Amino acid sequence: MNTFKLGGVHPEENKIARNHSTETFALPQKAVVFVSQHLGAPSTPVVQKGDRVKTGQLLAKADAFICANTHSPYTGVITKIDLATDFNGYKKPAFYIDVEQDEWEEGIDTSETIEREIKLEPQQIVERIKDRGIVGLGGAAFPTHVKYMIPSDKKAEYLIINAVECEPYLTSDNRVLLEHSEEVLIGVEIMKKALGVKCAKIGIENNKPEAIAQMQKAAKDFEGTEIVPLKTKYPQGAEKQLVYALTKREIPSGKLPIEVGCVVNNVGTALAIYYAVQKNRPLIDNILTYTGKDVKENKNLLVRVGTPIRSIIDYCGGLPESTGKIISGGPMMGKAIVNIDAPTVKTTSSILVMTEKESKRKPQTNCLRCGKCVSACPMGLEPIQLSLLSKQHRWEEAEKECAMDCIECGCCLFTCPAGQPLLDLIRVAKSNIGAIRRERSKK
Repeated sequence: MNTFKLGGVHPEENKIARNHSTETFALPQKAVVFVSQHLGAPSTPVVQKGDRVKTGQLLAKADAFICANTHSPYTGVITKIDLATDFNGYKKPAFYIDVEQDEWEEGIDTSETIEREIKLEPQQIVERIKDRGIVGLGGAAFPTHVKYMIPSDKKAEYLIINAVECEPYLTSDNRVLLEHSEEVLIGVEIMKKALGVKCAKIGIENNKPEAIAQMQKAAKDFEGTEIVPLKTKYPQGAEKQLVYALTKREIPSGKLPIEVGCVVNNVGTALAIYYAVQKNRPLIDNILTYTGKDVKENKNLLVRVGTPIRSIIDYCGGLPESTGKIISGGPMMGKAIVNIDAPTVKTTSSILVMTEKESKRKPQTNCLRCGKCVSACPMGLEPIQLSLLSKQHRWEEAEKECAMDCIECGCCLFTCPAGQPLLDLIRVAKSNIGAIRRERSKK
């Protein structure tokens, strides 16, 4: 069974919501849409307070190379453009919208008819992806069009689609595979055309047998696209690990997948590209999983960007008394939600309600020198050594020991019997190394 070659762990899968079909969540009465929802330079607002906007209308324009457009998920009046608090507790510029009944921007196809013929040429596809504000839905929110602007000295050979969903609890990608198989595969054909490649590999962990079977059946009509079952092992969906599992090519330290002829996108991004190119729809909604061991109702929901997280929690029965922590994303790499009044964003893949017992870390004791963190690291690093260098503020030494190669998967923290805050310390080291590198670049 295909997999990566170093480290990895197998946490309890907890795919509780896997068999729950996606429900469309009702529009809120009031919404807050952040001006920028991507990695890179901020977008520039093109509407003002008091403007009435239509669903799908451009709200903020990408003026830089690594940037993404933001569109209105709603029809309504912009009551103000002001700071709003995100789920991390940070204040960011946002559009406040009083929501009305949908009135779509002209030229957007809202029908459910599947459009199979790809009429746009490669450069037009890239421009459409940029225009419709598509970002990577695997978590990083990197503007997708940038990945398709291949440097002249590089050549793409494989399109890699990440449908692994290796994080415990998350099931939204599984529902995308089951409910939108053909649209995903047409999206893959669009991406292949944009890149000029003939081969695409879609990696799916083997704990999703129904999705694998359905995709393999549907893929028979799409030449050059292969569905590859992968061993269930975390972090199978990490970019470097996935590329190796599917192609046996190793991405060098500090390099991107294109260095070995690969372009990697999430399966949700493939679906968003289908809608953008074939339907002219901007990225204004996504499927997210609401889940937890003690929640009243586990669900997969199609939610418009800007929906208050609190309203989703209320719809699913409210927070259980046992709640210890609420996470955006999965338990391994997700981030704690400190403000449930915050709105969803383009990359909100999950709202995970962890019990108090689950969310407590192990008591911290002295390192046992057991080496479990080293064995578990999928990047072949020595987490305990990096954490000690971080404690002592020895940033240059940590850099030489490849701290920046850490993918922050949490395998070291998960396996440590002494409860050492390994990942926290490595993150501190990476932050300081990044600052040092920025200073170097100025000289």
